[in-house]
Amino acid sequence: MTPDGNVTFVKDFFIVGFPGLHPNYYALVSAVMFLVYVCILIANGIFLLLFATNKSLHKPMYFIYVSLVLSDVLFSTCTLPKIIARYWFQAGTISFAACFFQMYLVHYFGVVSSYTLAVMAIDRYIAVCYPFRYHIIMSNRNIIILSVVVWLFSHSCSILLVARASLLPYCGANTIVQCYCDHISITRLACTDRTTYSFPAFVYAMVILLGSLAIIVFSYFCIILAVLQISSAQGRLKTFSTCSSQLIIIALFFLPRCFNYLAANVGITFNADLQIAIIMMYSLLPPMINPLLYSLKTEEVKKILIREFKKDQVSLTLCVRS
Repeated sequence: MTPDGNVTFVKDFFIVGFPGLHPNYYALVSAVMFLVYVCILIANGIFLLLFATNKSLHKPMYFIYVSLVLSDVLFSTCTLPKIIARYWFQAGTISFAACFFQMYLVHYFGVVSSYTLAVMAIDRYIAVCYPFRYHIIMSNRNIIILSVVVWLFSHSCSILLVARASLLPYCGANTIVQCYCDHISITRLACTDRTTYSFPAFVYAMVILLGSLAIIVFSYFCIILAVLQISSAQGRLKTFSTCSSQLIIIALFFLPRCFNYLAANVGITFNADLQIAIIMMYSLLPPMINPLLYSLKTEEVKKILIREFKKDQVSLTLCVRS
């Protein structure tokens, strides 16, 4: 029973996914999502393996990448298997407790990713604006402490959001028009007046989201000012090319999220399938391309990959000859 006296009768939820998707395409969609999940695991797994086996990568920038990689992999793991099972095996039912636990994980890893991107922006800001003090300010120890703070802070943010949502009464509808349990899709099912609940939850979510975005915008504004003062055109181009990939992911990560929260809370409605497609795009594209843009693209990582590949080729040749 909730504090207002309403009783929660719902024991299970059902994840619909794309409501307009014809059953004939279930196998295709689940296969695509499975392929996306495998790509995420392989791409991020390669970087984690390289980081674990090469001490030369134990630098501040790569410690930040590790935090981002872990949050990306864990986010994908807590969301994709269930929606793949829904389409592949028609197993869309999820228990009440499991749904709220998934909601917690979705928002937890989302907050971790957003503030890890903010830490990355700070790292680039220090590297460009204070290059001679970079190794003092952004030491491995300081980066690890910052990363731990981000993971702990994200936990407190997410647990509060989920705790408030779990107190709402759920006594009727249990169909989630989404690919996973998230705050907006779940609280819409509450059988009570959400007026006094929705606005504070919206403000809370936007403060968390825009807090990290504000750090990123400030950092890159300072970076742009510093780059414009570089006399060498080649130096400016190199610095901009280094930061451009991060700006692409930042735009892809934050802009659709802000639009989604605004649309859900100011009454903007559009096609449900399109909305879910946008949500899945900003949820799954960053984990897929982050390793390419942030780690595997860097010269140092590419050299290590080439070296490992050549080493494997030599080992294979020796085995064949023997």
